[in-house]
Amino acid sequence: MNAPAPPFFAFDNSYVRDLEEFYVHWKPTPASKPVLIRLNEELARELGADPAALASPAGIEILAGSRVPEGAEPIAQAYAGHQFGQFSPQLGDGRALLLGEVIDRNGERRDIAFKGSGRTPFSRNGDGKCALGPALREYLISEAMHALGIPTTRSLAVVATGDMVRRDRAQPGAVLTRVAASHVRVGTFQFFAAHQGPEQVKRLADYVIARHYPTLAASAQPYLDLLAAVGERQAELVARWLGVGFIHGVMNTDNMTLSGETIDYGPCAFMEVYSPGTVFSSIDSAGRYAYGKQAGIARWNLARLAETLLPLIDADAERAVQAATAVIDALPERQAVHWLRVFRAKLGIDETDDAEADRTLIDDFLRILKQDRLDFTVAFRALFDAAAGDATRLNSLMAEATDFADWRSRWQARQPTHSPDLLATMQHANPCYIPRNHRVEAALDAAVDDNNLAPFERLLAVIRAPFDERPTDAEYAEPAPTEFTTGYMTFCGT
Repeated sequence: MNAPAPPFFAFDNSYVRDLEEFYVHWKPTPASKPVLIRLNEELARELGADPAALASPAGIEILAGSRVPEGAEPIAQAYAGHQFGQFSPQLGDGRALLLGEVIDRNGERRDIAFKGSGRTPFSRNGDGKCALGPALREYLISEAMHALGIPTTRSLAVVATGDMVRRDRAQPGAVLTRVAASHVRVGTFQFFAAHQGPEQVKRLADYVIARHYPTLAASAQPYLDLLAAVGERQAELVARWLGVGFIHGVMNTDNMTLSGETIDYGPCAFMEVYSPGTVFSSIDSAGRYAYGKQAGIARWNLARLAETLLPLIDADAERAVQAATAVIDALPERQAVHWLRVFRAKLGIDETDDAEADRTLIDDFLRILKQDRLDFTVAFRALFDAAAGDATRLNSLMAEATDFADWRSRWQARQPTHSPDLLATMQHANPCYIPRNHRVEAALDAAVDDNNLAPFERLLAVIRAPFDERPTDAEYAEPAPTEFTTGYMTFCGT
């Protein structure tokens, strides 16, 4: 490593300071010829950093992992996880490093971490590297999720390393710099419950409460309340995913954060034709993480977290199980509340006490989308247009839908008038632009194969303003051709 770099970030590393033995000190692998591909200047300023400094030669070396900045204490975090239902007792940061933490301009603590910075003690048989395509995919999708108002990790930078990585073919390598509320996962709790016991789990739980749920510190049952609070955030998060047709693709317990942010954009995608069974991940052959199963998986993952907390919830094992089970069993109702709120907004209907009737109205519209194989995003956006006074697109879209006339009458009777506030809420529940899968693939292919970032930059600009329709961007609102969608698969990118 070169001499210490200037202080690009004002680090304050609580995980290292408070949780010794929960990580391994490690350094990133230097890149041979680092080149800055993309810098998120807005996010850099939010973190208190100078974008110009990060884009300088010294800054690029830092973002490539070739220099460790002053104040950083890079570590590989330990965690376990259930992967597709099977427990792996040791996973950990196999190609990632937590560089450190900063307090951003809003007073929030944020992790700054690398992805693709080389082998660590947790790499197993992997090379610890990341290809440029997956790094750019995470940058694009995470920024889209942020623009859609969905809690998510964000991408600060992508740097090409100048080194090739071997996947199905040789591909250019890259380092992604990711920013998160934290990287503590359900799998983090599982690792310490499996290897070191309740005392270490308690240290971790206390840390999470202090960092993410400080009001629980005064609770009479802080660990049971922590379980409920994590469940509430996950219930809301998954409801928001469902509202935009997002499919995570790999909801393993090591990909479920305690903070309630979306993390790890590997085989993720946005659904086009509505179908609850939609799966895009090449490794999800059984459909475990299909669009319509994500809420159930969140509950399953929460139960795995509960198992690690049982000794902290109550010294009596039977009482602990009963208390935790009550929290787990209450989650579907909380998920239904959040789902109803999301889809009421999408239909432009206000919140009333007649939840069952509204659920039926929503379900009937989704049934029409499914049976007529209609695009999820286009159909809901057409509803917004109609509510705003222009039913042209909706009439065209539903011309062959035999059940739609009756449904439309019920919808209009439910909300005869739309106030400006309700219309604004409806608009921001129904994006015009999402990262359409064919557009994503075209942008990544151009960047990786042709060294052409223009399609990526254009797509990024479009999805960063998803709610305001623009004639110049009309092609980005169009569904993918059928021949593209049929058989389309995404990959984990490891």
